Amino acid sequence: MLKELSVEEFESFVKNSPLKSHYQSSSYGILMSEVGYDYDLIGYYNKENILIAASLILFKKIGFKAKYGYAPKGFILDYFNQETLQEFTIALKEHYEKKNVTFIKINPEIAIAELDPKNFTKTYNWNTVVKDSLKECNYLKLKDNLYFESKLPRFNAIINLKNTTMKDFDKNTRNKIQRAIHKGLEFEIVDRSGIDIFNQFIKNKKESNEYYYKDYYNIFSKNNMIDLFLVSINTQEYLLKAKEKYEKELEINNELNQTLITNNSKKNINLKMNSDRKLLSYKNDVLEATERNSKKEKIYIAGALVVKYNNRVQIVESGYDKKYKRFNPNYYLHYKIIEYYKYDYNYLDLNGITGEMTKENPYYGLNRFKLGFKPKIYEFIGEYDLIINEKKYKKFLSNGTLANQFNKEKKK
Repeated sequence: MLKELSVEEFESFVKNSPLKSHYQSSSYGILMSEVGYDYDLIGYYNKENILIAASLILFKKIGFKAKYGYAPKGFILDYFNQETLQEFTIALKEHYEKKNVTFIKINPEIAIAELDPKNFTKTYNWNTVVKDSLKECNYLKLKDNLYFESKLPRFNAIINLKNTTMKDFDKNTRNKIQRAIHKGLEFEIVDRSGIDIFNQFIKNKKESNEYYYKDYYNIFSKNNMIDLFLVSINTQEYLLKAKEKYEKELEINNELNQTLITNNSKKNINLKMNSDRKLLSYKNDVLEATERNSKKEKIYIAGALVVKYNNRVQIVESGYDKKYKRFNPNYYLHYKIIEYYKYDYNYLDLNGITGEMTKENPYYGLNRFKLGFKPKIYEFIGEYDLIINEKKYKKFLSNGTLANQFNKEKKK
């Protein structure tokens, strides 16, 4: 029997499932209702009146007098139990056909492969049998996305917080974090008032309206499920470190000047030229830090919104001011987030990467950045549509309504 669940019933069932996710929460349903969706919290009871499946399902109008559904991260049930999946599917179709729902999209958080970070070969696991189960229940497998064409990423980068320290990162990432520290960067957790600052760093990445992340913060903060972090430049610390580096390099430069008097080998000349470049860079840092420190201004240059759910945290969105790219704020931000959560949570989800690892990939820089923290890379099972009204579905597919709908939503 399919029935609508109370928030308490739904959350109590979900929290005991290995598939639990903040995307499958009443809070996420409330958030999406602020951007044009309706939603149900539904559950399925077997013949013994035991709740064996549940889902948050979002709904939006498509076409004339029709709707589509979306279960973010998929239904909460045992996908390996063919009988449960079959019964729940039949009940869904019968229930939502009466409500003019054309199809329900799912993207279960079931990892079917792990990618080798060195050669990006995939090692598949036994979860792939779920593909057969879904096919037998007449779910339509959609084309695997190469980049970020689907509702949620197909590849995610996950860090084991308990087993990760800075020494585990690749050399380039470690160096950039150290350079950021020497620039006097500071990391802080802030309240809702910091959202306006945060929005400045992501306004060119996302076309969501300015209230979206305010709503995100307000809704999830009610259950202490969200944190907002900002990175700023401590101008006094920046000035102290800049002077220290300049003075040390000046000593090295003077010693090289003396060395060249007696030995002007090519090696020593190159060392002197390299030192000259460093000295000029550090001098510019001192001048910039002196000017900024004299104004006593606090300069925010990066931020991240992080959701906490069960034993995992996820960076929902992050960004930085491109004018301060040389400060490496994004590297510093992610490093500090790892340090902040490592004692209280087990995993950090860096969010999506793409499945293509070549340099021609327009997201190559994003992939390289996240891979520098040496996460595990998992491929999820992908997107499926449960077709409820086949005639309407085919019509929406043939006339471009489906493509237009989801292209429009990806831009938001």
